[in-house]
Amino acid sequence: MTRRRALAAGSGAAAALALAGCATGPGADSGSADGGRPRRGGRLRAAFAGGGAAESLDPHLGSLFVDAARAKALFDKLADFGADMTARPRLAEHWEPHGGLDRWRVTLRTAHWHDGKPVTARDVLHSYRRIADPDRAFRAKASLEPIDLDASRAVDDRTVEFRLKRSFAEFPNVLAAFGAYIVPEGADRFEEPVGSGPFRFVSFRPGRSLVVKRFDDYWEGAPHLAELEFVIAGEESARVNALLGCQVEYAHELNPTTARAHENGGQIRIVRMRNSAMQAFAMKTDRAPFDDRRVREAFFLIADREELVRGALSGAGEVGNDLFGKGYRYYATGLPQREQDLKRARKLLREAGHGRLTVTLDTSPVATGFPEAAEIFKDQAARAGVTVRIAVGDKDTYWNDILESGTFCCYRSGAMPIESHVSQRLLSDSTTNATHWKHRDFDALYQQIQSTRDEGERTALYARMQRRLHAEGGFLVWGFADWIVGTARTVRGVRADAPANTLDWARFDTVWLA
Repeated sequence: MTRRRALAAGSGAAAALALAGCATGPGADSGSADGGRPRRGGRLRAAFAGGGAAESLDPHLGSLFVDAARAKALFDKLADFGADMTARPRLAEHWEPHGGLDRWRVTLRTAHWHDGKPVTARDVLHSYRRIADPDRAFRAKASLEPIDLDASRAVDDRTVEFRLKRSFAEFPNVLAAFGAYIVPEGADRFEEPVGSGPFRFVSFRPGRSLVVKRFDDYWEGAPHLAELEFVIAGEESARVNALLGCQVEYAHELNPTTARAHENGGQIRIVRMRNSAMQAFAMKTDRAPFDDRRVREAFFLIADREELVRGALSGAGEVGNDLFGKGYRYYATGLPQREQDLKRARKLLREAGHGRLTVTLDTSPVATGFPEAAEIFKDQAARAGVTVRIAVGDKDTYWNDILESGTFCCYRSGAMPIESHVSQRLLSDSTTNATHWKHRDFDALYQQIQSTRDEGERTALYARMQRRLHAEGGFLVWGFADWIVGTARTVRGVRADAPANTLDWARFDTVWLA
């Protein structure tokens, strides 16, 4: 999920209210965030960074966290990702391959739109064909690429047969793709959207707020809350002050410094969603000096991962092992944790003819901890005889710039299946291949995995793939950051075991006010 700069909303008023503090109610205790029996009723106000006056409720257009949270309140996908990034059924009751792995049948559960009409297979096909429209730029388009939508069909009202362009064992990941929401057949305008999600539309002021109310006929059960309001507050300080000043009950995306200041008691509760974002340096493997495997290995050995987590993330995370997806399905847990070894790093660099090496490290304040990580690694590299020059890029263009420019950069990624990480970033034709890792035998291994029906065999093939990436890949993965939110002490049901962008993140239908 990308982050976008937005205007702060009401930070001065929030700061003034913060000084007064919040009145405590009967539920404002120091107990567990999820303790107690759920209560029905009340309005929860949730503060997010936003996208300004151009915001839309079109669920296929969203790119911000607030877009995803609002879409989740109003709409459903066929599936969504659990904390381990396996696809969990949502509007789809179940799915199964027919014949080979290039044809899948999806059976819908009994669900209804907010206007009372049933959700049907025709709605699903309309939604996917709208996303895949070649003349439009919807976020999930690339994820739906494996589907042959011209050949796919509605078998009956509750059954969709998807024909694929090739065998794809992990097709359920497509059903759970970010932005792949189901909308009613024919829907193309969303000023007053009709969805099938747990809340129904009340009012929307772009760049300011969205108000929704409980949908009593939601297929998974009506939400505890009577109403939910999404409030836009672009700067982190505005969200924190609004929470402290009782203007909101939930504040999204707080920084580690704020979390430490309020972690031990006080009037707000801090919720850390572990393992939400990979933190890394990306080395371009097709250009000097990183086209030499020995140089990449040396840089793996230069990094003191614990120091990077402490310094760049203020301790709000855990160390990485140069692989994406720690804790996710198929992650190779058996590989030894890589440790700093400056002596071997210097030896490898000498063998590669780089006894005195200077590299430029691109960074930007586009993400929390990037400038700090660059400075820390610069000091670590100096101890191995490597000079690192830091170049600070424009945060508005950084993510595009690093795809082709430079040789070494700060990088991060949110939660996604390991399959998606490979297909989007590590194949020869991947559109966001920041390390320029392009190997035909690696591409063939990915295709072999997706043609393998047996899960145990797929697990073994993924382990083989990750052993190679660990030994010679271009991602120096030094950590995995927590995602941090704050809530009023009256709020219950906010899950700490849900990385950002997964099913139980921003799951306001299961939240209640004590």
